[in-house]
Amino acid sequence: MNSLQFKNINKILIIRKHNQIGDLIVSIPMFYALKKHFPGSQITLLASKTNYEIPFKEINPYIDNVISFDRSSLKKQIKLIKTLRKIKFDLAIIPSTIRFSTTSILISYLSNIKYRVGVESIDNLKNKFSFLLNIKRNFYWKTNKVHQTFRNLEVIKQIGCEITIKEIFESFPRLNENEKNETQNIFNENHKSQNILIGVHPGAGKLQNIWKTENFLSVIKYLYKKYNSSFIITSGPNDENVTKHLVLSLNDLKIPFYHAKNLPFKKLLALINYCDLFISNDTGVMHIAGLTDTILIALGNRELKYEWAPLWKNKFYLCSPTNNINDIEVKTVIDFCDKMINVIMYKKKLA
Repeated sequence: MNSLQFKNINKILIIRKHNQIGDLIVSIPMFYALKKHFPGSQITLLASKTNYEIPFKEINPYIDNVISFDRSSLKKQIKLIKTLRKIKFDLAIIPSTIRFSTTSILISYLSNIKYRVGVESIDNLKNKFSFLLNIKRNFYWKTNKVHQTFRNLEVIKQIGCEITIKEIFESFPRLNENEKNETQNIFNENHKSQNILIGVHPGAGKLQNIWKTENFLSVIKYLYKKYNSSFIITSGPNDENVTKHLVLSLNDLKIPFYHAKNLPFKKLLALINYCDLFISNDTGVMHIAGLTDTILIALGNRELKYEWAPLWKNKFYLCSPTNNINDIEVKTVIDFCDKMINVIMYKKKLA
């Protein structure tokens, strides 16, 4: 936009209704692009309250400040708007890549933010409060099967913020060598380096994204018997019910495993990176695994693949033939694991 003077943009507010770990990770290139095109600017994320603590700045190094938005009462919303007015933001971004949020647009308008960038419509579905945005356009994300990462980037492309594919991949957080090496002491010392180390994340933030625990157990039993593998089971604050049965079963079967519970982001990233293979439901941990060098087998629903599948190399997304994740057969996962492990073992012999 010709009227948008880059040199005058010092304070940027990103208003996102959805800020779970997966949502946060796929939006990282958007924050990077804003930092690149508005050097010296301060980026604040206005994030809805979540049911567990999310280390926003650790996951996304381009965030300068985080303001938590409590929608529980009108009084708290009015107090928030007063706070935002005092800060005097120059630019607001309301990506709306998942669904429209009337509240988010109203906040940007009532906070007296001069430039308000967002979405006019998605595939001809009108954003009813888009008249309060002054930089907007129509998007055809569903028709064109656009990944969430590129949806976020297309929103800010309206104000001239563009980056290359190379920059997109370089924008994501990566481990340094010290962080990689420290991981070797995290899990049990019984794992032998010549064995295959397999990570498994059986939980998910949404019930419809959880493959049955019995299915994961069947895969683990097969891989242990055939390859004498060791295992890492990862879980977060909301995965207790899912992992409890799996952990008890592995103990009964005397299959070696390390249960990594509620690890900080960087430690979990490093631990997954140390695995030879990682199997996960479509959830936040899948996106964390997507940032590593480890081969990932993600399990999800067919309609979610184009929108949420990790973009890195060696990342595979197995879809159910229907929209029910539990229609993915155990044999399908086992067969794919066999293929990947054959590649892993061949590389180990060459090393």
